[in-house]
Amino acid sequence: MNTTPASGLILRLAGPLSAYGTQAAFAHRDTAPHPTRSALIGMLAAAAGRPREHALAPFDDLPGRPSYQELNVTTRVDRPGTLHTDYHVTGGGYPRHMSLRTSSGQHRPARSSALPSHRLYLNDAAFTLALTGPAPLIDAIADHLEHPHYAPYLGRRACVPDEPLVLGEPLPDPAHHLLHHVPLTLPHPPRNSADTVPVAFLWGTPPTHKPADSQLDLADQPLDLTTENRRYTTRRIWRTTEHLPARLYAGHRPLTALADYLEQDPSCTGHA
Repeated sequence: MNTTPASGLILRLAGPLSAYGTQAAFAHRDTAPHPTRSALIGMLAAAAGRPREHALAPFDDLPGRPSYQELNVTTRVDRPGTLHTDYHVTGGGYPRHMSLRTSSGQHRPARSSALPSHRLYLNDAAFTLALTGPAPLIDAIADHLEHPHYAPYLGRRACVPDEPLVLGEPLPDPAHHLLHHVPLTLPHPPRNSADTVPVAFLWGTPPTHKPADSQLDLADQPLDLTTENRRYTTRRIWRTTEHLPARLYAGHRPLTALADYLEQDPSCTGHA
């Protein structure tokens, strides 16, 4: 058991398009309504330059040999986005030797050389994540995301994240910042008279400050990320509705509010 002190990091996963598939098939690729654990681990492993077959392996060069499986994630749903379907066609119009291949490795016949699919995306969604785990691993993740081996993406390579992706340096309690300090990217401004706004939270462990509104089991805990043998197991998340200060609203152009937050000294927030 890893006894290294815990630390945390705040990530903002936002962009024009994102996709967090849970039941992707050849002709239909879905998306979950929020970032999945497998997508997050895939992004972190890519930034670290880890191949799929080693993505879940312990970090032998870090104290305690931590792994991504030890990470706990709290997700704040700032802006859920809207569902977008892309009718996508791969192949078609190429000579036989350049056409798509079947699962057996043979080239597809001319009459079926084009492979149509429906790919679902979240349009204009924004999520803010509190990532906690062993301090050496959190420090490594922060460094990997600042100097990524492969560019981070939001579930699929075509989905480029907005900046900033990492909101500040590692913190002891990033979930506290989600509740009290990190600017909110809301779909609509709060009412002028509102002191608070309701925001959905998804907790990787049972919340201790209030009973959960509901529980949900997700099959997004990766056991193997290799292309030929992808396997996942089920994990549970807890959902709450938090009434956050309306003053956290970042406006229509949140970059200014995010920049101001990044310039703050964490000790000045009263909960570094």
